[in-house]
Amino acid sequence: MRRAPRLTPPGSQSQQHSREKAYQDHRRKVRDAQPLVDTCAPLTPSHLHLKLKKLKLEEERLSVIDRDNRLLLERVSCIMRTRGQADSRSNCTPKRN
Repeated sequence: MRRAPRLTPPGSQSQQHSREKAYQDHRRKVRDAQPLVDTCAPLTPSHLHLKLKKLKLEEERLSVIDRDNRLLLERVSCIMRTRGQADSRSNCTPKRN
């Protein structure tokens, strides 16, 4: 009696089982893989957060504004003391009647 040819070679079941296990291990490793590249922005050094030059320029600008406001206030108060008379003099001294 002749035997029918086998479609799978002998011992193939154990090889197929080990391949399936290796493939499942591979799929698990791929699923659980963590990124290796750091995509976060680098930390900025603290001395770059506080811009000292900008603060200094802002302080100077504010001091100029305060000085100009004080001068304008003195001129306005001089005008109010002299009863609003217009004159071409640079100094404001109240006139005596």
